[in-house]
Amino acid sequence: MSGTALERLRARRAAVGSALCLGIDPHPDALPDGLEPTVEGIEAFARGLIEAAAPHASAVKINVAFFEAFGSPGWAALERTRADVPRDVPCILDAKRGDIASSAERYAAALLGHLDADGVTVSPYLGEDAVEPFLATGDRLVYVLARTSNPSAARFQSLPANGEPIHLHVARWAAERWTDGRVGLVVGATAPDELARLRETVPGPAFLVPGVGAQGGDAGAAARAADGTWSPGLVNVSRAIALASRGNDWRAAAAAAASVQSALLSGAVLHSEASPVRTAKIGGI
Repeated sequence: MSGTALERLRARRAAVGSALCLGIDPHPDALPDGLEPTVEGIEAFARGLIEAAAPHASAVKINVAFFEAFGSPGWAALERTRADVPRDVPCILDAKRGDIASSAERYAAALLGHLDADGVTVSPYLGEDAVEPFLATGDRLVYVLARTSNPSAARFQSLPANGEPIHLHVARWAAERWTDGRVGLVVGATAPDELARLRETVPGPAFLVPGVGAQGGDAGAAARAADGTWSPGLVNVSRAIALASRGNDWRAAAAAAASVQSALLSGAVLHSEASPVRTAKIGGI
């Protein structure tokens, strides 16, 4: 399928009708019965999840850490897993890279070049130097960490600077610097008040929203805040789909759970009077 990553995301979102992003986080301690906690086991699980659940998703997000932990066999498994993502389903590699420009360029070559990902997550801590090399690697998507979903996220991300939390400065900086819709923000569903404030402050960028499901984030709030006026947002769901069953029916259970999550997110937007989708037409669709 041709077109830029943003164009293909818009097309996929229109086809699916939901902001669901299928998270692939194959932890070796949480595999279904019959799969060993080895690189072969995590690969079989990841590829099985993609086959079963990706038809219900607007994108797939693969966390590279679960593959890199196995060294070179894990990288080979990551290559095969990424290749399994259907071409019409945008693939985001969750790598959270952040380094000086020369190093960032090589990270981009690996993730967006060699693995041909449609998008990647990056840390803003080093400023523009850490982001621009990823944007220079074709027409890809970059999601900048703003307010993450982990328990200790607020320790630094919510520190006040000139009267506002740091994550708000990050969001405004990204929104003012990159306005073509290719740069989005990672904003967790586990802090709904901050999620809402960020969306009000920066209406343009798409949000990639983790934290729904096992982390307890509000799916409705996430869906209503995800879309920007420039591009469609995504709500990542991992364990609520992957761990729908630990038995031999795990593929069918994952497919069913993905269908439920997709419908839940779609319904939350359709029944929301405050949704930016109503004015943004899902990020420009």
